[in-house]
Amino acid sequence: MSRVWEVPVHDSTRVRGVRVAVHEASAHAGLGRERTAAAELVATELAANLLGHAGGGQLVVNLVGAPDASGGSGASVQLYALDHGPGIADVAAAMRDGRTTTEGSLGAGLGGCRRIADAFDLFSAPGRGTAAAARIDPAPPASGRGAPPAPPVGGITLALARAEHCGDGWGWARSGDLLTLVLADGLGHGPKAAHASAVAVAELQRAAHLPPDEVLRVLHTALRPTRGAAVAVAQVDGRREELHFAGVGNIGARLRAGDRWTALISHPGVVGAHFPARVPVRRVPWDRDSLLVAHSDGLPSRWEPPGDPRLLTRDPAVVAAAVLRDAGSPARPLRDDTSVAVLAPDRRTGSHDDRL
Repeated sequence: MSRVWEVPVHDSTRVRGVRVAVHEASAHAGLGRERTAAAELVATELAANLLGHAGGGQLVVNLVGAPDASGGSGASVQLYALDHGPGIADVAAAMRDGRTTTEGSLGAGLGGCRRIADAFDLFSAPGRGTAAAARIDPAPPASGRGAPPAPPVGGITLALARAEHCGDGWGWARSGDLLTLVLADGLGHGPKAAHASAVAVAELQRAAHLPPDEVLRVLHTALRPTRGAAVAVAQVDGRREELHFAGVGNIGARLRAGDRWTALISHPGVVGAHFPARVPVRRVPWDRDSLLVAHSDGLPSRWEPPGDPRLLTRDPAVVAAAVLRDAGSPARPLRDDTSVAVLAPDRRTGSHDDRL
């Protein structure tokens, strides 16, 4: 899932570039004609909204594991629209299906995006801008069944200098009561770094039943033929209501418990090359108010964790996108491949409107 498409949207000529990027991403994901058309429509509406209400922004396209594929096989197209604009004054009104006041819109509006996409959420704050995330799955849900429940996991990756491949990658897997998130930063940049992180994410599917330190040992063996990676593993044990965390290399993580953020420290080393003799595992309680943000070293070391409690209840993909957006700006671009992954409690909340 290392392919990344990033399109700056600052004038109407870039809307076509957005559609081209989404068409290419859909082909890589194996989406059929109808799902590709849906992805292009949602992306066009998001781009039009960036131009009409935010003064421009960026549209990012990632490939992510489909929610019914255990994070391993099958890919969905994930769209992110990020801006530092004035924000949306009345989100509930903006989300009404068919409501659009934007030139270049196809008439669906943000409400249409929510209806068309398999998952859609956004967060907007006055004076801070908006972060929106939409997911298009390989096939529409079976009639009457609705979309499969997505895990409370989300993330975003950006490649340095808008490169084709990103050396970072993240993924998840379930095994019984365990939900495991892995975030990998392949050494260096480009296709070889992307290959290393992709191997780590794929190998998780065969090791998700193991505790985090043992998962890392399995990944170490799998990554030996590659250039290696920094890797963090976070695992929620639903039965024990605990989070177990272990990392090797320059991977960061912050845990929110109550109203406090705590840094979770990774051990020095390189998975696949220089593996430590012992990997410490941090064990902490995990409840409905917990939140984990893991990130590669592309995120500035002094980034500020989100402080708005409203953001913390949004879809994890939106939280991750907002964290990445707020860590940089047009005047302070990111200086490395960058990934942010968020693990949230399984709140099983209702619709977007219920959480406004």
